[in-house]
This record gives sequence, C-alpha cells and structure tokens, in this order.
Amino acid sequence: MKGKFDAVPVESDTAVLASLESTLGDYEVLYQKWIWDGIQAESFIFDSEDVAPLDDEALEALARSSPMLSPGGSVTVKRGEDYSFVNFNFLVLEDG
Repeated sequence: MKGKFDAVPVESDTAVLASLESTLGDYEVLYQKWIWDGIQAESFIFDSEDVAPLDDEALEALARSSPMLSPGGSVTVKRGEDYSFVNFNFLVLEDG
C-alpha cells in the first residue's frame, strides 16, 4: 500500500537524519530533521491538498502549536503542488 508521504522529494545534497509520520492538530504530517549546506533544520511536511484551506500564516501558526519549535525561532513556509513544507529550528553548523 502506498503511503501519503512516500513521494516526498529530497534534494540530492540533503541528508535526512530522522523521518517520522505523525499528526499535528487534525492533519497528517511527516516530520523530518535534515542537514543541507551546513544548516541543520527540521520540517513538518503536509499534503498540499490537505492544507490548501490554510493560508501561510495559519499553516505557520499550526506548526508553532507544536512544542518541537523553538519559541521565537524563524519559520519558513514553502508550498508545492504535492507537498507543503514548514521549516524550523535552523542551526548553522560549525566546520570541523
């Protein structure tokens, strides 16, 4: 059986450290922790059709309702045809 999040794209230069399907509010979500270009961050990934009724501010508010987000931290929202990403807990990694 095909899962809702089986086709989530991952950039070739992104390392996914953790991935877990769960729920946030009334929505199914895929949580990922990742590293890309010296930045470690986390994402809530939603099916775009599921969250289409929510504008970006409402989607960010939904994400911020989770205790996983650092209070006051920056959040980015990126919507795609199939999936919508809310990225958070950005950390610039030190070399060496």
